[in-house]
Amino acid sequence: MAIALILHRVADYDAWRKVYDSVADMQKDGGVTKESVHRMADDPDNVLVIHEFESVAAAKAFFAGANLKDAMQRGGVQGEPRIELFE
Repeated sequence: MAIALILHRVADYDAWRKVYDSVADMQKDGGVTKESVHRMADDPDNVLVIHEFESVAAAKAFFAGANLKDAMQRGGVQGEPRIELFE
């Protein structure tokens, strides 16, 4: 099993969340087996997403996908997300 921690700032959490929720099938097809979303207590546009995968290889393939990058752009992700993988 692998866990991915994704930390990024968004322009507007509510707008981002609509896009995030709309790509649930893409996440499932990309190997995400479990997910959760968290907002920083003092900065609600600073978001932590936790995804679980069967393997690190599956996680790397998911994060390399063009569809994910497009969804992040549509959701208003600002700058490059910080992505950490753990086994």
